[in-house]
Amino acid sequence: MLDVVVIGLRLAQYGGAVVLLGTPLFLLYGLRATDALAQTWPKRPLVAACAVVAAASAAGLIAQTSVMAGSITEGLKPASLGFMITGTTLGPAFFLRAGVALAAMGFVLMSRPSRRQWMVLVVAGLVVSASFAWTGHGAATEGPGHYPHLIGAILHSWAAALWLGALAALLIMVARHRPGDALSDRVLHEALQGFSGVGTVAVAVLVLSGLVNSWFMVGIDQIGGLVTTPYGWLLLAKLGLFGVMLALAASNRFHLTPEMAVALGDPDDLRVAVSRLKRSLALETLVALALLAVVAVMGTLAPVSAMDMGM
Repeated sequence: MLDVVVIGLRLAQYGGAVVLLGTPLFLLYGLRATDALAQTWPKRPLVAACAVVAAASAAGLIAQTSVMAGSITEGLKPASLGFMITGTTLGPAFFLRAGVALAAMGFVLMSRPSRRQWMVLVVAGLVVSASFAWTGHGAATEGPGHYPHLIGAILHSWAAALWLGALAALLIMVARHRPGDALSDRVLHEALQGFSGVGTVAVAVLVLSGLVNSWFMVGIDQIGGLVTTPYGWLLLAKLGLFGVMLALAASNRFHLTPEMAVALGDPDDLRVAVSRLKRSLALETLVALALLAVVAVMGTLAPVSAMDMGM
């Protein structure tokens, strides 16, 4: 039962982290400065993301301590929590995530929306996202491969957050959009175009860093483990979900976004185009959540490359 709780809290932290990093970054590059500042929706999801990361990190610290101590009762003892924070690498990471998220939430609540606010949130998101890598499989490799694997894992986390955080922002914008307002129509179309180029970069980084990570987590010698181990099965599932997201993203970029551009002058056609885009983005978001859930489970399993240890 505790293992399921740990996985659920990992998923919550991932979800909050991608919004904390990817959404303010999208506001900086995906929209004109004046259009971004005119948006009324960002504050709530950004505050919610900070709150989720802070709460899930604090709860995750207790849950992980309980798993290591053997029970929730033991995990709640000050001595157990103290050892987790001072005697392991996991504890400080949970503590750091919660602290950074709380500080970011306070900053959002006390400041007005601005490019400076979003840049501060991007920095907070970079730290939070990187912390998953330096306490996960990416930091476990020893020897000459330690830093290449760790850097690859961090870049993978950042690229995923860039893509998924922007996806969340676009879905909110599309859901709130009411076709017919020329200014609103233009802003939405430019937002979609603004993400296209950066999204391509994110996918490229995800693929390259994923190959680096797979070299260390699977390896050529153990590639058969992809079909014989739970980690391998989940990795294949992750790749399948990633492929579905790529197909949906390609449809959005090369079909639905141009369709919207053509329909800008006709409210009826635009309404149909936006409805199709909304469905596509909603489906892509659901697939993204499934992918994050798979990653949350993978983080609790031994990688394929560990099969030869003690066997």
